[in-house]
Amino acid sequence: MSLEEVWFLVIAFLFVGYFVLEGFDFGVGMLMPILGSSHTGGDDKVAADDPEADPDKRRRALLNTIGPVWDGNEVWLITAGAALFAAFGGWYATMFSAFYLPLFLILVGLIVRVCAIEWRGKINNPRWRMWCDIGIGLGSWIPAILWGVAFANIVRGLPIDADAQYTGGFFNLLNPYALLGGATTLLAFLTHGAVFISLKTSGVLQEDSARHAARLAWPTLIVAAVFLLWTQFAYGNSWTWIPVLIAAVAAVGMVIATQIRREGYAFVFTCIAIAGTVATLFAVLFPNAIPSTLNPEWNLTIENTASSDYTLTIMTWAAVLITPVVMGYQAWTYWVFRKRLSVTHIPDPAGVPSLRIPSK
Repeated sequence: MSLEEVWFLVIAFLFVGYFVLEGFDFGVGMLMPILGSSHTGGDDKVAADDPEADPDKRRRALLNTIGPVWDGNEVWLITAGAALFAAFGGWYATMFSAFYLPLFLILVGLIVRVCAIEWRGKINNPRWRMWCDIGIGLGSWIPAILWGVAFANIVRGLPIDADAQYTGGFFNLLNPYALLGGATTLLAFLTHGAVFISLKTSGVLQEDSARHAARLAWPTLIVAAVFLLWTQFAYGNSWTWIPVLIAAVAAVGMVIATQIRREGYAFVFTCIAIAGTVATLFAVLFPNAIPSTLNPEWNLTIENTASSDYTLTIMTWAAVLITPVVMGYQAWTYWVFRKRLSVTHIPDPAGVPSLRIPSK
């Protein structure tokens, strides 16, 4: 196996890790307005003075499920981008020029989301928290959709000329296949987030999240199945059926587990389904980096976009030494914060009072 192939696999692995881990972060952010408002169904009634009926405490409990890990999950994206830049400079340059506006919107969404999560509890003011919740929502919905659109377009191919320049416009990216890819990641992350919340909470919040996971599982399965079959029949080959079937079996397992309320199994299945879907995209892409829809001879491949062997060798040794330490530390973080949360665990707000003097 060549170093170019090794680093293609490394980048695929990093994006798999990012979508699996950051996927439930996005899901929690998207579900906050729904699960954080009030008790959303079921036969059990919650009294108005019950702590589990407090919308602010419910939303804070939701944020606390990802509080210790969300920023570590984003490191996977930073590492994937850095590895792509260092290992395949031509791939990185063309992709970022072609997806300038979508990636800019993703970056803005992630920045707004970071600020909203970190600053939400700093000021004890309902209006302040409302705007932070809006920022968390937008910073979750936008990337959840656009990541699917971007990766579907990479698999489909872009109008790239002989100079590796993107010759299309923004609306070239909004084709049916890419929009279906965006719908797939959106629904997958919503379901993944609902399952994660049901795994990390107890009480009424767990019941509500499990109920939403069961409702979301079926449309997620249907949309993902259509997207994977389209991908396989249009761009795949005989051996790429392997990740497709893995993702399909896991998606069916996800549906079954959510219906019988086995959140542990459901979370494992959603992780495998997302990983299988991302692996399918990279599998059907290989050995291309970005196919050209204008002329197959102008395809960007891992060979013609790769850095020198010396660069790839140094990167390989650095990855071998550092990666186990980083992954071990992140696994330890998840182990330390493995216990369930309840709305009753959330204390009263401790932020500074708003300095605005209310009008009489």
